[in-house]
Amino acid sequence: MSETIPKTAEEPKRSKVEVLKEGSRQLRGSIAEELSSDKGEFGGDAETLLKMHGIYQQDDRDQRKAKNPDGTPKPRVHTFMVRTRIPGGRVSAKQFLAHLGLCEQYANGTLRVTTRQAFQLHGVLKTNLKASIRGINDMLLTTLAACGDVERNVMSCPAPIHNNPVRDEMQRMADAIAEHLKPRTTAYHEIWLTDDEGNKTNVAEFTPVEEPIYGTVYLPRKFKTGIALPEDNCIDIYTQDMGFLAIVENNKIVGYNVLAGGGMGTTPSADKTFPAIAKEICYVTPDQVLAVGEAIVKVQRDFGNRADRKIARLKYLIHNWGVPAFKAKVEEYFGAPLPDPKPVAVTGVDDHIGWHEQGDGKWFLGINIECGRIQDVGDVRLKTGLRKLLTEFPHETRLTALQSVILCDVLPEQKQRVNAILKEHGIKQAEDLTLIRRYSIACPAFPTCGLAVTESERALPGVIDELEQELAKLGLLADRISVHMTGCPNGCARPYTPDIGFVGKTLGKYTIFVGGNAEGTRLGFILKDLVVREDLVPALVPVLTHYKSARKAGEAFGDFCARVGKEQLVELLA
Repeated sequence: MSETIPKTAEEPKRSKVEVLKEGSRQLRGSIAEELSSDKGEFGGDAETLLKMHGIYQQDDRDQRKAKNPDGTPKPRVHTFMVRTRIPGGRVSAKQFLAHLGLCEQYANGTLRVTTRQAFQLHGVLKTNLKASIRGINDMLLTTLAACGDVERNVMSCPAPIHNNPVRDEMQRMADAIAEHLKPRTTAYHEIWLTDDEGNKTNVAEFTPVEEPIYGTVYLPRKFKTGIALPEDNCIDIYTQDMGFLAIVENNKIVGYNVLAGGGMGTTPSADKTFPAIAKEICYVTPDQVLAVGEAIVKVQRDFGNRADRKIARLKYLIHNWGVPAFKAKVEEYFGAPLPDPKPVAVTGVDDHIGWHEQGDGKWFLGINIECGRIQDVGDVRLKTGLRKLLTEFPHETRLTALQSVILCDVLPEQKQRVNAILKEHGIKQAEDLTLIRRYSIACPAFPTCGLAVTESERALPGVIDELEQELAKLGLLADRISVHMTGCPNGCARPYTPDIGFVGKTLGKYTIFVGGNAEGTRLGFILKDLVVREDLVPALVPVLTHYKSARKAGEAFGDFCARVGKEQLVELLA
């Protein structure tokens, strides 16, 4: 691994996307023209730029093979996913209720909590895009930079411990980073928030604004940031491009260990790609966070790979340079030396489900949302129940990295009524859920995601049902085992770091990873590849059985797998 510090960024051949971004008139492209056309979809160039505005063009993959009565294929109906950027997952009751209204008015009737503490609308038609985005902005939120080659939603521990300077500072810092690293382009406002008759984005001439951090081509690839505590890594800080691990003394954040180079996406057919956990880079004081964060982003901007998007994330730059060279370049951009990280490590994680005291005489309640999908299905009427809760108790809410919802500021005398509303709508509380279900997450995959190769959100609940049965037989149902599932190797639900990861490999088949942990500090390893959905749990039973008989006192499942090692566990399956 080279540790040579490059003096300047080279000018290699650039990918088509890089050329498109630079010539897009600061992310305008042809979006405005195509938005006003009669076509139900955008062309390829505009589709790419839409991501920077928080929008993905999709279609219902369940209907791709649908035919007309005469046997001819039905035309593909394009819809859109619209993602709201919510730093730290902090959402007022009014904003939450408005999203529930938007999902019914303009989307498919469901609202999704993402693994990055954001909201997603699915199934939005092109004709409703502008109204949807205006509705989100009317409630003082935005979709700008929720996707695309920029800093995405900044994550932070959502637990609302009020009157706590540590938690207050973490949320303030998440807001500050998000504001500092957002794109400055005026294209978003002109396209989505201006009346059609006043929209001037169709003309070739425009007045550019300065993009002091992103320049003319923005970043080579997506960029993700999170803030965590050593005792509670609930936002998976090691999976982020950039992370700030808070160092607390006397109930005050005195500084942060800066981590960089995490990332989950990989392409199994390309050996040059791999998942990675972030490396410790340096230590900073709170007043240095924005400047050092900006320096890291600018180093990635200037030296990240712009020729091959498969290896364009920050993790590949750090892998190629080595940490000392990367740190030296960050110091150069920052303008001063930076001390080494403090000897502090992540030691715990909390899903924040159930009732907890806030510290100000009030309570907060973590409500598990399986796979993040807020909808009414059978006896479980999540959407109706949450609407009733937030209408009767219009308190602030928080979204978690495990796709769940926290209701804040509940008075002691209100707890009984809140519990009654949940029971009335079939919404389970902490004591009714196993830990394996509480610590499970999944990406949407089919039918909306264009990258999915197999099921995830629609498959995981059934997989958890089967795992619960096997764990009950083994007397392990009280063990905390984290399970993440994705419909492809891109890793949106962070499947390479939990105790068990299921990663879609091809239609109906998955790769099983084990050996990570709920704390998210270690990558797992492949236990078995190309496993059909029906065999996922049976493949794990021998390992779970061995875990019960051979584990050390207090040893978690992922830790056990890591200690025993791949070779011995694979032999069990043989």
